[in-house]
Amino acid sequence: MRARRGRTKTVIGVVLIALMLFPLYWMINVSLTPTADMRKNPPNLFPVPASFEGYVTVLHNQLPYLGTSIGVAVATVILTVLISAPAGYSLAKLQPRGGSVLTFLLLVAQMVPAIIIAMGFYAIFLNLGVLNTVPGLVVADSTISVPFGVLIFAAFMSGIPNELMQAAKIDGAGTFRTFRSIVLPISRNAIVTVSLFAFLWSWSDFVFASTVDGSGNSQPITLGIYQYIGSNLQDWNAIMATAVVASIPAAALLVVAQRYVAAGVTSGAIKD
Repeated sequence: MRARRGRTKTVIGVVLIALMLFPLYWMINVSLTPTADMRKNPPNLFPVPASFEGYVTVLHNQLPYLGTSIGVAVATVILTVLISAPAGYSLAKLQPRGGSVLTFLLLVAQMVPAIIIAMGFYAIFLNLGVLNTVPGLVVADSTISVPFGVLIFAAFMSGIPNELMQAAKIDGAGTFRTFRSIVLPISRNAIVTVSLFAFLWSWSDFVFASTVDGSGNSQPITLGIYQYIGSNLQDWNAIMATAVVASIPAAALLVVAQRYVAAGVTSGAIKD
């Protein structure tokens, strides 16, 4: 009975996973389907013969958007870590006055809809003259990842033994030296976790991009796909090829960093 129940759960799990992954499979299938077979009824379940004309179009038209997305995502990661790591260390170990209030405000900040924040940034950037610029988009994207990063760093660093801090202080290390030489190397999992999520949020952002960089000269891949769909409704193999190429960096990072992410997210959840 127990073995039968286990097999039933396995079958249900496989079916659910297949349903969730079907859009990904169909995206790849359409990206490799020749234009002449695009309206075939019933459609081909497998792209035979396969065509790479959609990917040729991606390399010809979408590379600038991909380059911008990579630059914005990397800059967002750097800015997020530079801000959230010291802030998390301060909340976890220095215990500043009003730290609990700040933690609550960080939680509230993550509940505010992105479109509301984007409209605020639009007015601010317009007055500062940084509307439709890459630096403005980096700052906007960082507002989503910084609160999350501070909370992750604070949770992780709170689990670092205070004896290490005291030993460093006895050896003459100041607050910044302790943070740089002891806390940061130990916090590798948290750094990877925060960096990964910051990259993914920036890479997939559409709301901030369309609001504060909608008419700029350097636009991310999300806007590239959106504009391409608007002007090429017939070239679905090229549209899906763009989506496939845009998914590769995020998928690769998830595969490489998954074990660090699991450790970084769960750290601080259990206290001795």
